[in-house]
Amino acid sequence: MLRRWDGRLFSGAVTAPVSGAWQRMKSAIRRHLAGKSVAPRENRQGAMALSAVFLAASLAGCASMSGGGKEMTPEAEQALVTERINGRWAALMKGDLEQAYTFMSAGSKEAIPLKVYKEKIKPGMWRAVKVDSMACEAEICQVKMTLTYDHRMMKGIQTPFQETWILEKGNAWYVYRDHE
Repeated sequence: MLRRWDGRLFSGAVTAPVSGAWQRMKSAIRRHLAGKSVAPRENRQGAMALSAVFLAASLAGCASMSGGGKEMTPEAEQALVTERINGRWAALMKGDLEQAYTFMSAGSKEAIPLKVYKEKIKPGMWRAVKVDSMACEAEICQVKMTLTYDHRMMKGIQTPFQETWILEKGNAWYVYRDHE
């Protein structure tokens, strides 16, 4: 069992948000199982959504695999994750997206190629990041942080947010989520 950032227990099972695409996928799967025909578009959307679920499950599986190295103390794990967070955010603040990309987990890199990552991330507004708290269980670290950034109309905005890092092969790797 993992403890979530809000204190609730988490079994490690991957859940997906229920949105229009997810609803269409569920209804297409139900119709398929019932032997009814499925429209080609719904079939394609269902397959894409199902692929996303499998990708998320594989990322969770990767996160649960041991690194094969010697065990680190909790303090050493947190120090490593903090160092990697600072390195990643220093690269982002400099606008060096290629360097920031090197901090991503293997599963994240498979899910989002460098070219797409560069298109999604818009550097230049971040000023500082501060780690507020970190909870590491097994090989997964949930990190609560405060990000300071500038907007064209306001400067020094502080926003709390959370990142997930996995410990694998003796290092800490950022798990990309499409929210940046």
